[in-house]
Amino acid sequence: MDELPIGRRVAYWRNRRKMSQQVFADRLGKSKSWVDKVERGVRRLDKFSVVYEIADVLQVDVQLLLGKEPERRPESVNCVDAVEVAEIRAALERYDAFSAFFSPAAEPPPVAEMHKAVNHAWLTFQHARYGVLARSLPKLLRDAQAADTAYATTDQARDVAKLLGQVYQISSSVLRKLGELELAWLAADRSIAVAQRAGDPLLAGTATYRVGSALLALGRARPALEINVNVANRLAPGGGGDTTPEQLSVYGMLLLQGAMAAARIGDSATMRDLLDGAADAGQAVGEDQNHYWSCFGPTNVLLHRAAASVELGEGGLAVNVHEQSIPTSSFTTLMPERRAHHYLDMARGFAQVGDVDRAGEMLLEGDRLAAAEIRCRPIAHEVLSDVLRRTKGTPTAPIAELAEHMGVGV
Repeated sequence: MDELPIGRRVAYWRNRRKMSQQVFADRLGKSKSWVDKVERGVRRLDKFSVVYEIADVLQVDVQLLLGKEPERRPESVNCVDAVEVAEIRAALERYDAFSAFFSPAAEPPPVAEMHKAVNHAWLTFQHARYGVLARSLPKLLRDAQAADTAYATTDQARDVAKLLGQVYQISSSVLRKLGELELAWLAADRSIAVAQRAGDPLLAGTATYRVGSALLALGRARPALEINVNVANRLAPGGGGDTTPEQLSVYGMLLLQGAMAAARIGDSATMRDLLDGAADAGQAVGEDQNHYWSCFGPTNVLLHRAAASVELGEGGLAVNVHEQSIPTSSFTTLMPERRAHHYLDMARGFAQVGDVDRAGEMLLEGDRLAAAEIRCRPIAHEVLSDVLRRTKGTPTAPIAELAEHMGVGV
């Protein structure tokens, strides 16, 4: 894209950010006609101050608009930029296993080190440090792929395949959060194939959950519902033998994801059946655990009850669950990403019942807890825009400051 005129680059990134010309113009304080002329090359961008303002609105490095190699951003920045996404994409496009038929595989990292790196990546995700994770993911992907190839004929093959499957799932999760949905689906699909080689049904279950999440984000709710329910049925308790907390956790998360998909298509009966099944599994687990990085348990089921109600447009029910059913003591033990995600869901719920002040408070609570979960997610930008649009008079200073940080016009 480096050889494109600057106006074409502006149009490219505006479309990537899913902004209309009118919305983009409003955020710049310009007319729609001005934006159209810039993008067609009729009007030149000859003031650096304007170029920087455009880059700020589009949330891209100004060097990208100028057709130059962008500088890397400091570790303190929460979100990811186009360079980081491109590096993750390049790592996902590698086919080392095929290349190994023709030349020796690269020296892989020790398996023990890979275990530590994967566990650290999971914790980084669950603490919503998406910028840090995105900068480490390309190397982690390359290392896991190299290890999977190098150890393919050893007694460590399945163990290493499990690690690669998890890295694909981490990649899928963070890409989905950041709106890179096609890449999220690709990584999730890769994780299913690797889980089958690993011979781990529960890893295959969590891989299915990631595929369902990606499909749901892509607007394909019905196939998301079907794949979650089908695999959940295969992992359901019963049929002889003891049911482990790990199995119950993966089974329950598949039901919860299925419930969200059912809510998306307006099937409230199926949604409630799946939530009730997940509640039974949660009670059997006893308390919220993090088996297979699921954060599953009774409290997480309640959070999904609220979220599913929001998906159905029943914000009042979601508010009722939030205010009357979720125990504070167990909620505070959940990982930051899960709690901040709930605050974002509740911001939508309060907005649905017309309480924009409480909606704003939920966004601020989520931002204080895990800033990237609010500042980096496209859905949070939409909710904040709605809150600002419906606020009577001047927004509060904290909301105005959050809007400024997120590049959302007040």
